[in-house]
Amino acid sequence: MNLFRTKAIEQSIADADEPGRKLKRSLSTWDLMIMGVAVAVGAGIFSVGAKAAANFAGPAVTISFAVAAVTCALAIMCYAEFATAIPVAGSAYVFTYATMGEVLAWIIGWNLILELFTAAAVIAKYWGIYLSKVFGLMGVDMPPALNVGGVDLYWGAFLIVAVFTVLLVLGTKLSARVGNIFTLIKIGVVLFVIVVGFTYVKVANYTPFIPHSVPTAASDGTDVLKQSFFGFLTGAVPAQYGTLGIFAGAALVFFAFIGFDVVATSAEEVKNPQKTLPRGIFGGLAVVTLLYILVSLALTGMVPYTQLAEAKSPTLTTAFEAVGNTDAAKVIAFGSLIGLTTVIMVLLMGLARVVLAMSRDGLLPRALSRTSDKHATPARLQIICGTAVALVAGLTNVDLLEEMINIGTLSAFVMVSLGILVLRKKRPELKPAFRVPFGKVLPVVSAILCLYLMTNLAVETWIFFAIWLVIGIAIYFAYGQRHSRLNEKFAEARSAVSGSTVSGNAAASGSGTVSGEEDDLSRV
Repeated sequence: MNLFRTKAIEQSIADADEPGRKLKRSLSTWDLMIMGVAVAVGAGIFSVGAKAAANFAGPAVTISFAVAAVTCALAIMCYAEFATAIPVAGSAYVFTYATMGEVLAWIIGWNLILELFTAAAVIAKYWGIYLSKVFGLMGVDMPPALNVGGVDLYWGAFLIVAVFTVLLVLGTKLSARVGNIFTLIKIGVVLFVIVVGFTYVKVANYTPFIPHSVPTAASDGTDVLKQSFFGFLTGAVPAQYGTLGIFAGAALVFFAFIGFDVVATSAEEVKNPQKTLPRGIFGGLAVVTLLYILVSLALTGMVPYTQLAEAKSPTLTTAFEAVGNTDAAKVIAFGSLIGLTTVIMVLLMGLARVVLAMSRDGLLPRALSRTSDKHATPARLQIICGTAVALVAGLTNVDLLEEMINIGTLSAFVMVSLGILVLRKKRPELKPAFRVPFGKVLPVVSAILCLYLMTNLAVETWIFFAIWLVIGIAIYFAYGQRHSRLNEKFAEARSAVSGSTVSGNAAASGSGTVSGEEDDLSRV
């Protein structure tokens, strides 16, 4: 049983053309760039930055965003090199399968499912809550949840997931067009917030730019689970602000950059992926980073970070209310709703594409990889994913697992960054259209930065992550390893070699001929 057997790149590309399991290439550079902005610019731009400034970095949250952006950019460079070399659906899962072996590919695929499923469910739930707020601002009382048989049902989550599941079944290009419209609207809202916010900026609020580190007293034993894993390992006293606060803030705001890896999952649906993928991914990342930094500068310039820290759950609305502009709350609520809408769509699409790739390889049931003859989309799988996301978002307290999104993303980033080094060594003859510059340096730096940001996540997040991994490994050995198509091919080849060996031995009996079985198997 070879757990680290790899799948040939040529085989991955051939499998993408298998009849009944093909996707249609219809996306352009513009579509990809908008997709990146669509998935990254959500409600997080209105809330995550405020939380990071209030609780971790102060005005230096701008640096936190820059650190997160650089980390994301380095990892995305690695994604772009892989995606132009292997332009098929599956993203980090496919890249790991081609370089580091099946069991690690399964773990990364399992982590991508964690990232995309949890993110889609959390954001779908928030969408319903923001929808109720928008109704409330218009004077209509519409509760976010309905009590059905003693269970709170978040009806908004079911609504938005159902709408985009139908759109994704009807076609990726159609979904992209709808997403483009929503994305342009929310960019307009963000620009409005930035312009209005800067009219209230006071330079004095940026001082001190990096607040002095302040110890946080543990009130009970559960606080140990809330501190960073890095602090837990080093025995450092739990603290906020200071230099370490900047990196803790970066680990938090990294949530705002998830999704660019999702863009890579669309590689199989992109026209001319060698040129389109790098341009679309980096163009979207540049736009998002600029918007985030401008918003964080406006936020921390409007009010002192200490005032944000006094709020239970600080957002941009907190800052505008503090300066007396309550009308901005309506714009922010509308922007949050629009922002979340397209995020859900891209996450649902990415989730289905990862599962599609894993099921093509037999690690999940092969029936899931069937695509529609009419629309060339994984209709059955998209409906299953949409149903599962809607049920979890609408019926559970899924927002407790919010940090799981970050750790799933970062673990995939680490594997892809290291995988580039393996790919170059194993397949030096490959000439992808994009290559990460400076040789081995940037991929290694990317892996180290991602690992460090992972250690800045809470201890309880690592515990949940370990449980998720144990469940995934159990499923792999119970189902995936035995049903793997690569395993089947290996078994067939081994059987053929064994058969030829028996015949050869019989023919060579008495002649002293030695079987070449071991050499044949090694080639298999």
